[in-house]
Amino acid sequence: MKGKLEKIAINTGFSTKTSVGISQKFQVLNRVAIEELEAWFFGDLHALINAYPGVSPNLENQAKYREADAITGGTWEALEKVLQRAGHHKGGLEKTRAAREISLHMNPSNNRSKSFQIFYDGLLKIILS
Repeated sequence: MKGKLEKIAINTGFSTKTSVGISQKFQVLNRVAIEELEAWFFGDLHALINAYPGVSPNLENQAKYREADAITGGTWEALEKVLQRAGHHKGGLEKTRAAREISLHMNPSNNRSKSFQIFYDGLLKIILS
């Protein structure tokens, strides 16, 4: 899929991060989220805890949540369980609302999700070039 997106961008006349040299400017950053974006929220547990009072600050000590991109059993399901245990989203995870509420507290440079950091680094390169 990423290859198709790269080809479309290049054929349309855009330079992509993949098609240029390391220090060259580019116009398009293609990224494909393989697992749910909720993993990025587990990458910033402080944001999660600040957005949802009652979420255990001990989450980062639990092996299941230490590596945000490796959470098994579905990251949105894990997020739903964590939030419901804390008394939130009792009728089911409202993904858009949760994303809005958690992202307000996120500190991108401190996010421990490797996939988030790759995405964030690409955005910084576009902005700063």
